[in-house]
Amino acid sequence: MIGFGTGCNDNQNQLDEDNNDLGVSLVHTTKPIDQSVANRAKEKMIAKEEISDVKAVNTEKELFAAIKVDNFDRFRLKKIEKSIKSDLEKMNPNHEIIVSSDKKMMWELEQLEQKLQKGNTDKKSLKKRFK
Repeated sequence: MIGFGTGCNDNQNQLDEDNNDLGVSLVHTTKPIDQSVANRAKEKMIAKEEISDVKAVNTEKELFAAIKVDNFDRFRLKKIEKSIKSDLEKMNPNHEIIVSSDKKMMWELEQLEQKLQKGNTDKKSLKKRFK
């Protein structure tokens, strides 16, 4: 019984390490701002081989995502953005989806993810930030 429990823990650690290697940081908050939509979107986007980094944050009605694409794949950037937006719209039909490869949006979402992680923001300021 103990060996079985240990084996499962090793697999979980391996999954966590795999996600960390890909540059995905899942946002876990103790506040009532649920980021599960953004976390599922990140996992879906980073699974694509063209994408090297992902940041995403969601409000109740919107999902904001920023992607970083490998250098060679930048030639197909608009097609990749369109494909990801389509996939995310199918996954989250109740959310307005905004996908961008803009570096400023990537930076803004990274800052916002950190604030959410630390609990330094609330729903009102989150909505205000993206208007």
